[in-house]
Amino acid sequence: MPLSGLRLTGFCAASKLFFAASQKAFSELSEFEEYFHQQRPCRIQRDRKRDFMTNQIACRSYLRLSLGLLLALLIPFQAGAQSFPEPAREHLLNGLTVLLWQRPGDANVLLKLRVHSGAAFDLAGKGGTMALLDDALFPDPSTGQYVREQLGGQFELATNHDSIDVTLSGTANEFERMVELLRGALVTTQLTPENVANIRVARIAKLREQPVSPGQIADQTIAARMFGNFPYGHPSTGTIESLSKVERADLLFARERFLIASNATLVVAGPIEKGRAMRAIRQLLGPWGKGDRIVPATFRQPDPPDARVLVVNQKGATTAEIRLAARGLTRSDRDAAAATLLARIARERWQAAASDLSSVFAHHEAHALPGIFIFGASAPTASASKAISAAREVMRSLSTAAPSTAEFERARDAELSDLSRRTMQAESIADGWLDVETFKLVSSGSQMDALRKLSVADLPRVAARLFKDASVATVVVGNYDQLKASLGPAVELRSEEPDVKAATDTAVPAKKP
Repeated sequence: MPLSGLRLTGFCAASKLFFAASQKAFSELSEFEEYFHQQRPCRIQRDRKRDFMTNQIACRSYLRLSLGLLLALLIPFQAGAQSFPEPAREHLLNGLTVLLWQRPGDANVLLKLRVHSGAAFDLAGKGGTMALLDDALFPDPSTGQYVREQLGGQFELATNHDSIDVTLSGTANEFERMVELLRGALVTTQLTPENVANIRVARIAKLREQPVSPGQIADQTIAARMFGNFPYGHPSTGTIESLSKVERADLLFARERFLIASNATLVVAGPIEKGRAMRAIRQLLGPWGKGDRIVPATFRQPDPPDARVLVVNQKGATTAEIRLAARGLTRSDRDAAAATLLARIARERWQAAASDLSSVFAHHEAHALPGIFIFGASAPTASASKAISAAREVMRSLSTAAPSTAEFERARDAELSDLSRRTMQAESIADGWLDVETFKLVSSGSQMDALRKLSVADLPRVAARLFKDASVATVVVGNYDQLKASLGPAVELRSEEPDVKAATDTAVPAKKP
């Protein structure tokens, strides 16, 4: 449209002083209007073209933004699928911690109770005390059959050095009945003389019936060699000799100290509403005693192991079971995740250095207190000395130089894959939550986070903590006559017969109803 309203003076006649200037300005304005009208079609075309290009750029920007938002939503979803979910947390007045996880699609409900004290607290010379206490929670052998057949679930008792676990599951409509079973076990534990005698006889009989393999002998011997009288030096299940020494008074003492609500955590996972679950738990487990205090795991640290090779003689054996061990880390140690990767790499290297080994393993057993890093394998008798040297060289190489990127990535991917599989199983997730409580971890997914943050440079530092100037225990179970020439003079010989007496339990059996 034409420009209008532009004047240099008012409506009155201009003075002669400004007349020439006003005429010149008017002529220039007329020329500008004429030029503007001539260029208008081109300008409109350019504007349309510019608008079209602007719209195209805007559309592409919106597309990129949408894709970015979609990826931002998908990536956390995928990451979350590989991480542990977090439960709802409740506390009873008696100190019992309850972790709730509603799973509406499940057919059964899972109850997993953990007492955060295990076989590490067995009385000296009476290994298996805590395992017997676990057995005493459900002294009737038919309890497991009842849970499986009548409640449609599973029943399991387990004791290790760090905890006692009770696992119950069944249909959702039997939830209150399962909590009632826990009440009978925890609130009114039946430690009568007859029950104590029965569970002791049953556990000793079970140990006698189980065949003991050379591998099991090697595992028990290396633990005893490494830890001596330290709690981790004896099996959590006890031995025939140690179980025969456990008396009813010992179990009563252990119950008062450790079987208390403030020292336990209960996980409930399944199609149970929170209100219903907590109502039953408060009513049935609320009376469970709190206890005066929680006994900490404080023990005198073990002495360094004997550097000599301990040979457990087995006449006629054609192969040798080999074990080497060094002190490990605690479960809550910031380097525990790196130690698990070192175990995977160590196994690969040891297998490559001694190809005639079989049943090869290397693992880091972490506990509430420093555990054990152990190498194990079966080897031809003639190759035992070579296998021991190869394992020692693996320790040395790991502590002096970083592993290759391929070794590191392979070990980390395998460990993350194992942990990811656990996130798909309700019971494994429950175990992860309970481990947080037992070992005072940051979260159930802390191990996965620690693995993702590791770099190749971290492993030599952790390996140096484990292996550099470490006291290494070595055990070989095999034919000494064939081993002595290759192992040299620095050998301690032990008979294959264990230095324990068979237990004879003279306790009075339970009265028949």
